[in-house]
Amino acid sequence: MLAALPIAEPDPLWALIRSFRHDRRADKIDLVVGVYRDASGETPVMCAVQEAEARLASAAASKSYRALSGNMAFNEGISAFLLGADTETLGRQCTIQTVGGTGALRVLADFIALVSPDATMWNTNPGYVNHRPIMTAAGLQVKSFRWQENDTGLDIEAAFADLDEARKGDVVILHGCCHNPTGVDPSLEQWRRIAAFCKDKGLTPMVDMAYQGFGDGVEEDAAGLRLLAGALDTLLVAASCSKNMGLYCERTGAAMVIAPDSKPLSNIRATLERIARASYSMPPEHGAAIAAALFENPRAWLAELEISRRRVAGIRRDLGAALREHGAPAKFQALCRQKGMFSLLPLDSHQMTRLREEFGVYGTASGRINIAGLLPDQVDRLAAALCAVLRNVAVANLR
Repeated sequence: MLAALPIAEPDPLWALIRSFRHDRRADKIDLVVGVYRDASGETPVMCAVQEAEARLASAAASKSYRALSGNMAFNEGISAFLLGADTETLGRQCTIQTVGGTGALRVLADFIALVSPDATMWNTNPGYVNHRPIMTAAGLQVKSFRWQENDTGLDIEAAFADLDEARKGDVVILHGCCHNPTGVDPSLEQWRRIAAFCKDKGLTPMVDMAYQGFGDGVEEDAAGLRLLAGALDTLLVAASCSKNMGLYCERTGAAMVIAPDSKPLSNIRATLERIARASYSMPPEHGAAIAAALFENPRAWLAELEISRRRVAGIRRDLGAALREHGAPAKFQALCRQKGMFSLLPLDSHQMTRLREEFGVYGTASGRINIAGLLPDQVDRLAAALCAVLRNVAVANLR
């Protein structure tokens, strides 16, 4: 059996992470790993999370099996967090807990493959590196549409030009906020145009909401999703608590299906549970119990999340100022208006390799960097390195 096993290419992202770990340069900069880091370079456990864990440990609840839909208090909490506490949409949605946001994407992909196997998935280009593999693993066809900037923000006309080929029943993958990897988000008016476009063509959006709270704020970041939910009969949502609660390794996420009305919800839940049952049976309880506690009493958690959001926004401003001081081209100032943890540098793969090999700055070959991985004392050196690569200046001339 194993003799027929094909050679699997190593994941390029994790290969870069290994290279960084083996790099002995003291001044190396890691902008690869997609996790939030504070000003000391650590990925902290939120105080609100620690307090919730202490209460859970003290209560010593049974570790017996839970329901296939997971923690229902969590499902109710994240539904209101995503859609708003007072909205009619809550009455026509079905949400189940999943194994992280990635698990939510796979559950929804299997759901689409079951109910609409001929649907084409339309993915942003560039897009999150795992969207296409998840969809193709579920047997779905994937095509792409441009997601790029013009001088003012998202070039929505380019996106619509590509999506004009989409057929009724196709699914469009959208990032609810803080687009990964570009950091380019639609304006509220562009969200309205996206909703109208999908309605006119009979397309179903699938919104990946992994960074709510890291862009303009919790409510502001949900505005596009809520607009779509109010304007369209059917919507799919994959959500994650990894970033905005720091529950990375707890694998806490949710898959949501919004229907035209409440009538099909029980069948939708049974279908989602059957998909989950055949994959992982039921999701882990610990992270969901923490999240449910935070949703119930959110003040302390949201205050910590706001500190994280402001740090990322501050790093963007500081990097933009440093790039201006070093005489970087105007195109680099887009980093200041982009949202969330990630952005794409306007560098090609050869320049990114040089950035890594000569300057110890690690980003992906596509140019994606994690803004939240940048420490305050690294901002000026990164700006100098970027300008040196652009001008083909040797590393020795920076020291």
